Amino acid sequence: MTADAGALRDAACEFARAAGAILLEGYGRAHEPERKGRIDLVTEYDRRSEALLVSLIRGRFPGHAILAEESGMHDGAARAGGPSRPGASVRWLCDPLDGTTNFSHNYPFFGVSVGVEVDGALAAGAVYDPVRDELFAAAAAAGATLNGRPIRVSGIGRLEDALLVTGFPYDVREEPDRHLPLFKEFLMRAQGVRRDGSAALNLCYVAMARFDGMWEGDLSPWDVAAGSLIVREAGGVVTGYAGDPMRLDGRRIVTANPTLHARLLEVVALHPEAGALAR
Repeated sequence: MTADAGALRDAACEFARAAGAILLEGYGRAHEPERKGRIDLVTEYDRRSEALLVSLIRGRFPGHAILAEESGMHDGAARAGGPSRPGASVRWLCDPLDGTTNFSHNYPFFGVSVGVEVDGALAAGAVYDPVRDELFAAAAAAGATLNGRPIRVSGIGRLEDALLVTGFPYDVREEPDRHLPLFKEFLMRAQGVRRDGSAALNLCYVAMARFDGMWEGDLSPWDVAAGSLIVREAGGVVTGYAGDPMRLDGRRIVTANPTLHARLLEVVALHPEAGALAR
């Protein structure tokens, strides 16, 4: 890894806090979100938060690439008047407002997610919940923290003792038979299942043992970049639905401590339709 993971983590924390202040400014107000799809929403605060993140990253790391939810890919800036750098070895993955539907209804569960990838490997990440002032962070091989204190995944190994979390993709109404059977399977087997609308925060809650495990499909790279690293650095396992190594473009994740993770994969395997690509 050519960049300092600790320095990237600290920068991600700083940037996430700054963007979170914008979200907190908008929290509690009446919102008129736009629709990117039939259900998928975007607000002015998504855009303001993202514009600030891009500006902050550009200002400090002009040669780095950025992948942001609303504006897409930004190549690394040119050096000394040279060409742009589409092959920049460092890439920032930003979700300026994870939990937009919650935010637009003033439901207090949303945050900013900032992940950093170096030479194709996750190096650092920060997820900030501005309502609770909780900052989750990690750097590769340096552990995970909540507001600076180390965190660890739970030790629950039995599915019947586990509190799980998931989310439904935006096509759940069009393809309920692809998503609901697996949800029902876990609902009948686990101690409890929650669905609260922010994959980034859900991953962090797994990392610090508020949840014991998580599964979710149809996710985007910016949803999971920071949170998946935070879980791994807290001692958890993050894979695809088949137990394959997690890829940022893989769209499906299963995560828990190593023992419970194996149990989750057994249940996911009962419903291969859940891992099918969206049509």
